[in-house]
Amino acid sequence: MKDKLLKLIKAKEDMKAQRKVEYAKDVENAKDSTELRSLFNQYNKDIATVDGEIKEYRDMLAEIEAAEKRDNDNIAGMPPEGGTPDGGKPEGKEPEGQPEDRGAGTPEGNFNPLGTYGVGNGTAGAQGKEDRSIKLKEESEKRGKQLMEGRSVTIASNVLLAQYTDTTLSKAFNQVSSLIDRVTTKPLIGGESYKKGYVKGYGTADYTDEGNDYNTTEPTFGYADINKTKVTSYAEDTEELLKLSAADYDAEVVNGVTIASRKKISREILVGDGTAGHLIGIFSSNATAIDSTTDISIDEINEDTLDDIIYGFGGDEDVEAASTLILNKRDLKAFSKLRDANGKKIYTIVNNGNTGTIDTIPFIINSACNAISNGATSGQYCMAYGPLTNYLLTIFSQMDVQRSTDYKFKQGMIANRSSVFVGGNVVSYNGFLRIKKK
Repeated sequence: MKDKLLKLIKAKEDMKAQRKVEYAKDVENAKDSTELRSLFNQYNKDIATVDGEIKEYRDMLAEIEAAEKRDNDNIAGMPPEGGTPDGGKPEGKEPEGQPEDRGAGTPEGNFNPLGTYGVGNGTAGAQGKEDRSIKLKEESEKRGKQLMEGRSVTIASNVLLAQYTDTTLSKAFNQVSSLIDRVTTKPLIGGESYKKGYVKGYGTADYTDEGNDYNTTEPTFGYADINKTKVTSYAEDTEELLKLSAADYDAEVVNGVTIASRKKISREILVGDGTAGHLIGIFSSNATAIDSTTDISIDEINEDTLDDIIYGFGGDEDVEAASTLILNKRDLKAFSKLRDANGKKIYTIVNNGNTGTIDTIPFIINSACNAISNGATSGQYCMAYGPLTNYLLTIFSQMDVQRSTDYKFKQGMIANRSSVFVGGNVVSYNGFLRIKKK
């Protein structure tokens, strides 16, 4: 059995050395960091597997050698029949008043394989020791055979367990409102500004006496100015993160600079103040297409809130087709908690992540909105209702994502940055109804 284990250990050591040679060649031929990381992860797994098998074989070999040494020592020191080597009491008889020494033969603190495998209790006797030795060897040979056959083996000994790292990263909760993907976008690559006209209204005809001038009924127009803004993000990571980490942290760092830009733009569509270098948001006083006298104020969300919004939007002649309500998640919860006198929900809400419907009226959650249900938001804009196509996001440049190792070359740092030039404004007269907290 010892010879078999030594051959297995030698074969595994050779396999480990060959795998190192193969890995070195693969690294030289790697095309990019992604392939390099994949090779590194696979190599670690292969080496850990082989090391584990070698450890098991060596443990088994050590147990067999230890058992053989104990048997040889016990046989050499076995007392003559009928007494001890120094002429003491016969085996099986204890001097009166003396406790039986059941720990004999097992040095304090040493590993006791007999107790571990449950094949005896350490009692004296040449025949018993020989039987236990034979049984221990049989158990070891049985485990060795199972290992060679690729079967699972349980060994009750202290084993140093290898530590593995998952190669995937758990994602964070969504942090970008889908509002950025639902408004109107217009590519104007290389532009600096854009002016969008809209109709504010039409005149009304009137009666005219003979010979008098016709009534003036010219339409009135307005213009929405959209100017260039620059939105940027920046992040650094180390070359160790790129080359050595099991999970693809580097890809998430690169992806993060893009998400950061989208996150900012999605918020600014609502709250951009319209000052130089900033988007003009729906809630901004610089959104001149919206007449502020059309804003409505409410003090709480109740059973009439949705009707007040729907019928408060649009002109005097139509009830507009269902538009989209932009609100805070906290206010959506307030809609959901409303009950009638019988305890039945007043509003039927269908949730679908960042979007959904309230009594078939579409909604989008955006954390940039203040919450009416928050007592600290008095006098502030909290919701907007209208067709999302009434907001125009102009793209003056494609998003540019770059990375460089030059900035902190000596430190081995990798710089990642993104930039995009965009502009935005409301481009339809009273295109949104804005709701304030009273």
